[in-house]
Amino acid sequence: MDKIKIIGGNPLFGKVFISGAKNTALPIICASLLTDEPVTIKNIPFLSDIKSLNNLLLQLGTDISVNEELLNGHNTQTITYHTPQPTSLIAPYDFVRKMRASYYVLGPLLAKYRHVELSLPGGCAIGARPMDIHLTSLEQMGARIEIKNGYVVADTDDRLKGAHIAFHSASVGATCNILMAAALAEGTTVIENAAKEPEIADLIRMLNKMGAHIEGENTSTLTIYGVKKLHGVTHQIINDRIEAGSYAVAAAITKGRIELINANPEYLKTPLDILQKMGVKIELTPNSIIVDAQNAVLHGEDIYTDYYPGFPTDLQAQFMALMCVSEGASMITENIWENRFMHVPELMRMGANINVHGHASAIVRGVKKLSGAPVMSTDLRASFSLILAGLVAEGETIVNRVYHLDRGYESLEEKFKAVGADIERIKEAD
Repeated sequence: MDKIKIIGGNPLFGKVFISGAKNTALPIICASLLTDEPVTIKNIPFLSDIKSLNNLLLQLGTDISVNEELLNGHNTQTITYHTPQPTSLIAPYDFVRKMRASYYVLGPLLAKYRHVELSLPGGCAIGARPMDIHLTSLEQMGARIEIKNGYVVADTDDRLKGAHIAFHSASVGATCNILMAAALAEGTTVIENAAKEPEIADLIRMLNKMGAHIEGENTSTLTIYGVKKLHGVTHQIINDRIEAGSYAVAAAITKGRIELINANPEYLKTPLDILQKMGVKIELTPNSIIVDAQNAVLHGEDIYTDYYPGFPTDLQAQFMALMCVSEGASMITENIWENRFMHVPELMRMGANINVHGHASAIVRGVKKLSGAPVMSTDLRASFSLILAGLVAEGETIVNRVYHLDRGYESLEEKFKAVGADIERIKEAD
């Protein structure tokens, strides 16, 4: 497995182009299965998760055409997906185990083709992430569902039926899946306690462009009036708020100044507010966010992860790295996923002072310096937190198992090098 070597101590200055949002691209790619016409998606990032999902769709019989295009002077992917008739309705284990988001094929295939067999998915090991909301909601819409030999087997004799569905938690994945299923259902579906993330609003916009009739964008109650057929579309996805927030922390932790090109501050209000409270200057331009910590005296702040528009769980690990070198104490409460403090022992290997209480909270007491060390990444966002710690640590840090990073951060080393980081990838053969 590749490793990343970092020599810490360089303040970061310059510009970072924010790529298309992984968490938008994945459900939107799967939404292409809802029509037998071509669907063209612009601004797709170059990520291993995208490659894994493309391989799954190829297995299902989708024709995929990839082109590179310039967006604001940067290479992006424009991909056309066309599934006139699937050759398989089975999402096998060998494809699905690589990424949990493969479950987004469940709603579209069931709604359009009345049958799907989905291997129970894999992904980052950050605690139990059950599919019960997805499955019980589809059952309310008339699906018959069994779990057999590690597969979800779902059938319906006719079109899915509209239903009034109340989620017990505001699940992003379930919201996306039921939105896609309901778009082709017979009658009206109402989702209460729906997730409100910007990625869901982007999916709704695309589905409506395809001919769906969905109301309630950016609210917790979504109303979907089912239609019989959807058509092809061209759609450009939004940029990645989690990537933007991650590089914002990189500017802060290194006492540098980074301009985040194409970042949308509307999607980052809570994290940017925390950074400002910690002493970081934030400046907004029409097309960017400037994060300036050159003269900042950083001090700790408490963080409580919550569903959007609360503080995103996908930025918790990165902010914890920042708290490690900020004055005073910070309490971080993880309210979304269990087992999402697996980066803590690795940060402590570098000299961080962190006490974890149960699975839900951690007290971080700032230290004057971190020291470079070999560390092991455990999941996607934890990996980035170790990169951040390495950027500010004295000496050399080696981050192992960086394949996690390739799932969610496009051109990471190149982007960091462009703003002055001493960072390189060590290939396994090296």
